[in-house]
Amino acid sequence: MLKTMRKNVKSLKWVMWIVVATFIISIFVIWGGSGQLSKGLTSGALVQMSGSKVTVDMYTTSLRNRVESLRREMKEINRNLIEQLNLPQQVLEQLVEQQLIFGLAKDLGITASDAEVKDRVVNLPGLQREGQFVGYEEYRRVLGYNHISVSQFEEEMRQEIILTKTVQALTAGSVVTADEVWDTYRKTKDSAKIEYLALEKSKLTLDKEPDEAEIKAWFEGHKDGYKLPERREGFYAFLKNDDLKKEIELSEAEIGKYYTDNKAQFENPEKVKISRIFLPLSGKDKTKVTAEAQSALARARGGEDFAKLAKAVSKDDKAKDGGDWGLYDWKTLPQKEQDAIAKLDNGKLSDPVESDLGIAILKVTEKDPASVTPLDAAKPRIRTMLQDQKARALAQERVTKLAKEAQKAKSLEAAAKAANLKTESTGLLKEGQALGNIDPSGSIAAALFRLKDKEISAAVPTYGGYGLVEMRKTEAPRPASYEEVKAEVKNDVTEAKKKDLAMARIKEVRAKLTEKNWEDIAQKYKLEYKTVDDHKKEQYLGVIGESAEFDRLAFSLPLKQLSEPVDFTTGIALFRVLDRKEANRADFDKEKDTQTKTLLEQKRNQSLQAYLAKLRADKDVKVRYDLFQQATQDVLNKYDTNK
Repeated sequence: MLKTMRKNVKSLKWVMWIVVATFIISIFVIWGGSGQLSKGLTSGALVQMSGSKVTVDMYTTSLRNRVESLRREMKEINRNLIEQLNLPQQVLEQLVEQQLIFGLAKDLGITASDAEVKDRVVNLPGLQREGQFVGYEEYRRVLGYNHISVSQFEEEMRQEIILTKTVQALTAGSVVTADEVWDTYRKTKDSAKIEYLALEKSKLTLDKEPDEAEIKAWFEGHKDGYKLPERREGFYAFLKNDDLKKEIELSEAEIGKYYTDNKAQFENPEKVKISRIFLPLSGKDKTKVTAEAQSALARARGGEDFAKLAKAVSKDDKAKDGGDWGLYDWKTLPQKEQDAIAKLDNGKLSDPVESDLGIAILKVTEKDPASVTPLDAAKPRIRTMLQDQKARALAQERVTKLAKEAQKAKSLEAAAKAANLKTESTGLLKEGQALGNIDPSGSIAAALFRLKDKEISAAVPTYGGYGLVEMRKTEAPRPASYEEVKAEVKNDVTEAKKKDLAMARIKEVRAKLTEKNWEDIAQKYKLEYKTVDDHKKEQYLGVIGESAEFDRLAFSLPLKQLSEPVDFTTGIALFRVLDRKEANRADFDKEKDTQTKTLLEQKRNQSLQAYLAKLRADKDVKVRYDLFQQATQDVLNKYDTNK
């Protein structure tokens, strides 16, 4: 599920997101937006480039609105998920791209007239009622209610038009051929029904660890693959948030005010847990499948255990788990099924629900109504959160002051000693390498690589506090010695041995496979056994992942012919193709125009991204990552459910 979400979020980087991003930021605030923005950061330059900049305020506003938009879709969201989806970096990159496009528009003389702005405003979907513009009085009233001036809003519209026109100018030369459209269409329509056996290397244990002679021999044979990148060493001082919490005093009034001002944080949305029995329609007689669904429903209503019934008759990936779709995964089901779920009470069963994919029977196994955590119950969480915020602010204040003193003294060690703080060596670090428990994210090492010799950084925010680092030593990239990479070499030898062991076992299995004993063999040899009804090219496939070789064979092997062992990233697999469907030219002709437009948009996006990469280098884009991390922390603290 997370992989799918991450792909969906990444898709926002396409051309149209860049085109309308500025408008989206404003419209979120206007039509039910994210509330009062934090004023804790300055509007200083987060990103500098020739002729333009991205301010901290621009970034925090954009990030808040992106997260709030995602929360409206998902209901529940936390800091960990936001970071896994890499939203902060994506928002920053999109803002940089916008500024690059605005700069180019200025160079090209691209503008938007008042008439174009007026036409854009009166045709906005959000300002329509029964197909007509709501009128200027209503338009002004809505803007005024949200403390947005007409001139401010229309300037946003002007910027959107300029973005659109500039992107169109940059991508006007993109074309697609008929053959390209057909090949792309085939990727979405050609499919193979397959079954496979997979053995992951991680499931294997060697009889004995590689000995010293084996490890050294491997190193000697693969020396060119072991190199040390540039490494740097510095002195650092660090102030932990936790060490300052004892200085923080909180009143009951402060806690109560936080609760009142942030009620949304303590709202608990409705929790619904779903189980499902699913019978696919693909390639089957609909009447027969409908009868099977009615039979399963009758058995469930007759008191038969739903989980056992799902294991016996359901045909989706959750069948082995008793049809359990949990609290969240069911939100990816077809809309018809979600609509049926919305009407069910706790413990109730739906009638059969038919979608394009098949027929489902749904059961609500848990349903807790929405609620609000009362103040007394929320106090420990609020206290922890406020202590952390205040301790972080205090750490930032003291380390920022230390940075100024260190700059004056031209010595971090001297300034730290005067402030009763100790300095320590970082040791040789790669760029972005973690610094023990002090900085597992590698922020200090990243800062070190932006410094000149004996230069002292600005305050560096990390999850645990704030630090300063002074650059002292650089070691150029070089071939690694055996001792320096011994642990890495040992791991490589171990992985190679496990791969050989996996290959030997898969070859043994291959010799024993028959038409009907795949599941028995999988159980005997502890292999992963899967069937996939509708595998398409470039599709993620269970433990195998994305494999070009697997795809090639899936669409070229004769039906039911057993493959040779296929090497994938984490193991070895065997498979066979049970059936194959191919794209139909007649169907393609019906969708050709839509497919052509989609592919052309993708090509335009690729062209735009290539141009922006060049423009980024030409404009000398520089990011203040210390400010970026600080601003990100400010926004994400609100979503930290561990506090």
